[in-house]
Amino acid sequence: MIDFTLHLADNALVLGHRNSEWTGHGPILEQDIALSNISLDLIGQARNFYQYAAEQIGNGSSEDSLAYLRGPEEFKNCLLVEQPKGHWGTTILKQFLLSAYVYPLYTVIAEGRDEKLAANAAKSIKEVTYHLRWSSEWVIRLGQGTEESNAKMQDAADELWRFTEDLVTPAVYDPFIEKASDIKQQWEQRVKEVMYTASIEMPETVEMVTGGKEGRHTSHLYEMLEEMQGLHRAHPGVEW
Repeated sequence: MIDFTLHLADNALVLGHRNSEWTGHGPILEQDIALSNISLDLIGQARNFYQYAAEQIGNGSSEDSLAYLRGPEEFKNCLLVEQPKGHWGTTILKQFLLSAYVYPLYTVIAEGRDEKLAANAAKSIKEVTYHLRWSSEWVIRLGQGTEESNAKMQDAADELWRFTEDLVTPAVYDPFIEKASDIKQQWEQRVKEVMYTASIEMPETVEMVTGGKEGRHTSHLYEMLEEMQGLHRAHPGVEW
């Protein structure tokens, strides 16, 4: 259960950090604040999962050590979330693709036997519900907007789609692997509905890239962690 808990925490932390890169740079103030709040939600979820992982690991582990003192090869996040923020449409689509997946995933976890993991998932569902609604609305708004905004959303889909197999394929350490098919089906249905409404084509001939859940990452994660972990490594013992 440790690896799976870390996987959930890493997903939330990495995307939360990526989204935070928009703070002060959003297209309009209201949405700048909205995405910053989503970042805080994700980092809060990461903290809860890291705290539970640290409890399982013992040996003095903490949320800080798990977030700031592990190397890239130890991270178990899916490849999708570590990709650069890109333009606004890229960030929106990335958030949507993840939210559409973790919503049914957290629903399954919340009904599981592990009480602490279930409680964390149940709490997170309330936030993910908003994340999914917000990102869905923005995907549709941009897809149905101008010719330029539609083209940018299509470019984002073409760029990110290769990482979706890594997102929806369960890792060997996933304790809910028997539910993977149902979760993937719900994700596919949601994505197809929103993409169709937004007039964005789902890429069909794409060479998929996988391995994030097993610690095989792109150079983007290495660069992001070098920046994110710099303060903690330079000043051991600092806390969130």
